[in-house]
Amino acid sequence: MKVVGIIPARYDSTRFPGKPLASIKGKSMIQRVYKQAQQALAHVCVATDDKRIKDEVLAFGGIVVMTSTHHESGTDRCAEAVVKYEHLKGIKVDVVINIQGDEPFIDPIQIKQLTNVFFKKNIEIATLIKKITDIEVLDNKNRVKVVVDKNANALYFSRSSIPFVRNAPKSKWIEKQDFYQHIGMYGYKKDTLLEICKLPKSVLELAESLEQLRWLENGYKIKTAITNIESIGIDTPDDLEKLLGSVDFE
Repeated sequence: MKVVGIIPARYDSTRFPGKPLASIKGKSMIQRVYKQAQQALAHVCVATDDKRIKDEVLAFGGIVVMTSTHHESGTDRCAEAVVKYEHLKGIKVDVVINIQGDEPFIDPIQIKQLTNVFFKKNIEIATLIKKITDIEVLDNKNRVKVVVDKNANALYFSRSSIPFVRNAPKSKWIEKQDFYQHIGMYGYKKDTLLEICKLPKSVLELAESLEQLRWLENGYKIKTAITNIESIGIDTPDDLEKLLGSVDFE
């Protein structure tokens, strides 16, 4: 099974312009993400529409492909990038792992765990989830929650607290019911990735602003695997400052 990790990276972030090039103890953010991914995968590639990011990746010896400026999501950028990567390397890719470009501490174990899901039969899309143990996470609309069936397939993703626990105060919900938050890293069979990027936006996707609901609405299954590792994403310059003050970097 040939697997490639693709790191979508764009320069024009609203809350943090130039984020992939932000310096973290002498190395750019995109370099740190790339090096973490290399510990888990033999094939890693950055997908960008910006020459500055391309030049940075080439400078540290990474592989990069240029993609359209019109992509609305990292998923769309990955779909274009995997085809270009196949031509660049002369290989046929089976599985794509979409790796967030703003997680310089992404754990290679998580990438391997997600990749291993595809050794099971009939997997189309896979993602990671983590049990919620803090009621504040349950109430945070920026932390996406997910409910799964008995086979660990996702039933629904929401910014709301799901499922609803009847006859119990919300402060007691996590004592009565298992809740899971979504860890935003996806894996796709390559053919499935190319298919889902052709789908029009769906009603539930527009309501929640969650693209994975488009896939569920169109009948695709999303297999989940439970991780105990908390990912650290950087959305703003303040997030980076806090990280620099609390974490030791190599």
